[in-house]
Amino acid sequence: YYGHWQFGDEKENFDNPVYRDIKYKLPAQRDRSTPPERPINHQTGRDLTAEVFVGHDAIPEETDVIIIGSGAGGAVAAAAMADEDHEVLIIEAGSHYPSSRISHQEARMTARLFKDGALQSTADRDIIVFQGRVVGGSPVINNGICLRMKHDGLVHPDAEDVFDTWARLGAPISEEELGVSYEAVEQVLEVSEIDKITGRNNGPHLIEGWKKYAALSDDPMDKKAITAWFRKNYGPKGSDTECVYCGYCNTGCPYGRKKATPESFLRDATDLKRANPAKILHKAEVVEIFWRDGANGKRVADSVEIKLRDGRKRIIRARKGVVVAAGALASSHLLYKSGILQAGHNISLNIACPVVALMPEGKEMNVWDEDQMATYVDRGDFLIESHFQPPLSMATLVPGWFEDHYERMRNYGRLVSAGVLFPADRLGHMENGKLKFKVGEDELALLRRALAAMTKVHFLNGAEEVYPALLKGQTLYAGMSDADIDQFYQDNLKEPDDVVLSSSHPHGGNGINADPHKGVVDLNQRVHNTSNCYVADASVMPSCIRVNAQLTTMAMAHRAMAGKRRFG
Repeated sequence: YYGHWQFGDEKENFDNPVYRDIKYKLPAQRDRSTPPERPINHQTGRDLTAEVFVGHDAIPEETDVIIIGSGAGGAVAAAAMADEDHEVLIIEAGSHYPSSRISHQEARMTARLFKDGALQSTADRDIIVFQGRVVGGSPVINNGICLRMKHDGLVHPDAEDVFDTWARLGAPISEEELGVSYEAVEQVLEVSEIDKITGRNNGPHLIEGWKKYAALSDDPMDKKAITAWFRKNYGPKGSDTECVYCGYCNTGCPYGRKKATPESFLRDATDLKRANPAKILHKAEVVEIFWRDGANGKRVADSVEIKLRDGRKRIIRARKGVVVAAGALASSHLLYKSGILQAGHNISLNIACPVVALMPEGKEMNVWDEDQMATYVDRGDFLIESHFQPPLSMATLVPGWFEDHYERMRNYGRLVSAGVLFPADRLGHMENGKLKFKVGEDELALLRRALAAMTKVHFLNGAEEVYPALLKGQTLYAGMSDADIDQFYQDNLKEPDDVVLSSSHPHGGNGINADPHKGVVDLNQRVHNTSNCYVADASVMPSCIRVNAQLTTMAMAHRAMAGKRRFG
């Protein structure tokens, strides 16, 4: 129902009866005439052009370096390899959707831009796992959040030191070295704190509510919690590049404003001014890597087999090497199918769970008219992120059944929302191409505490009702005591099936480890016992990093590939 779209473009849906029922306005209908409001218009100047793509009838028989995947890690690796003047072929299973082809038709864009149409889940269906399947990967359909694993003033001072954890596991990655790569990636993406007008309602709701909550708390972790506006890759600042806060980040930026991988590293790698620009082969899935014997008993990645959308298969030889960057799950599955039998273990998730609230009648905040995600709270053991979605996506986050759900959505303009984000460390593994992942009692206990905290934050900031993402759609009401709220979650959240869980940050599976018996790749991110096969995506992370994984994925790829002459 909420995905109803009348035939035609955005303007032909101005009178869409579903949108009218919930008092929702499409971006082009919104009044942006008063400064400092930003007018909404399209800018397509940074879109990739047709010249950088390889047709399915012109696939080369060989190339220097094959990069599997065009997302966060693959794009950075491609730019690094192009800088070294290698002949680079980027192979992407998804299609190319430049901003000029992205619309506000949520159902269609979700089906086309997400892996499995945003229905990919763990094997037992307890957790939905969102991943992009498009040229540019997940950065095309995420919110552009750029957080480091460790950053003074932006990460809780008493949070787990992930660098120390990795060192104990056998992956001593230099904080200083990774810091250099963080800085390099941030410069390319022109990362900066978002402007407050872009999240003017839902963002302050979370921060102000948390400050009231922390003031009443005796827990030092609450007192030290970081509250901040997100840093994102929306640069550079200017009338033709600044975010116009339409609210549609998760189905791609239709205005060409977000500087995601297609507008940054892929654009750089494929720049036709280069002597040897990289090429992109899209709608082609790599199904296996083939090896030959090399020196010192090490295998050499010789070629890859690809499958095209029409079912045809081709083999492409790699003269120098292969970089695997298809994402944590796909890379783990591919390496396992290619004979790397230790691949696909110790997968971590940052798991999200939404908490929606109803504000008082007459106080319509219309938080749909702003950035989907604006502010966050880092409590150390969990995070809370403000978020709000357009109608179809929001309808999947608002719990309740039938008439209850309908009435809640009719109050769309009075809703505010945030999601708790908690780490689930190394609990998953790949089996027959599916992620098996079991959330245990420790994680559920943490989730109960996080949901209770967010519920109290909503009430402290004036909410009348709170709708946590529980399967039965229960309601909590203003006036409940803290003890009653805590007991509510204790009584109603017994197992993962009781709650809606999702993750956009799978990582691990091909973890770094100096010991080939304990990890898949070495400290340089080269697959153990191979000479020319590297992994440059989130699958190399040895444990859960706790925060949004985009920036760290890109920094790890930069650390492994940029300026290292990995392929001679």
